[in-house]
Amino acid sequence: LRPLLQGHGFAVAVADTGADGLARMESFAPDLILLDLGLPDVDGVELATEIRLRTGVPIIVLSVRDAEHDKVAALDNGADDYVTKPFGFQELLARIRVALRHFESAQNGLSMPASSQKIQIGDVVLDTERYQVTVRGSTTHLTPTEFKLLETLMQHAGKLITHHTLLHRVWGAEYVGDSQLLRVYIGHLRAKIEERPERPRYIVTEPGVGYRFRDSVS
Repeated sequence: LRPLLQGHGFAVAVADTGADGLARMESFAPDLILLDLGLPDVDGVELATEIRLRTGVPIIVLSVRDAEHDKVAALDNGADDYVTKPFGFQELLARIRVALRHFESAQNGLSMPASSQKIQIGDVVLDTERYQVTVRGSTTHLTPTEFKLLETLMQHAGKLITHHTLLHRVWGAEYVGDSQLLRVYIGHLRAKIEERPERPRYIVTEPGVGYRFRDSVS
């Protein structure tokens, strides 16, 4: 991957172990991390957790593990995306662009213009000007992707949004078939904004079709 990425204008640092990766991360200050789960000294999922404690840059996991529980574990522990080997280089480039775009949007969100809106439904408040979400009066930390997903749902509160539409708007056209990725992130949002995630008041599932953010709750 190094020569291919360098050929597309990326500066690349390579590490063969988890420990080396953490050291290089400090000196190289990457904008994005490609992480293999099969490392000789530490499990990649554990390393993703450690990386996430140190930086907010996107983490894309590359792995031969294609079981659903492996993907969920990686995403739950800090990864932003999961690409199963073998994969096409153009697909990887597309996913890198999406991850960098989301991260840049999150960074720029700190200085959005005053015309940005605040959306409140029940006790959930999404403030795009401050790039902040409060739930029951307390600030709730969301990743850039979680924020974009919640913003999309709340902007269309009361309306059914299909899996295809959500994936296209939040992740891009390259992701429209990845319904598992969407389910994982919906689970993340419910865990952060719902009092009882197993019985959601806000984000409801329309089986086989999509999701709806209720425009009123009781």
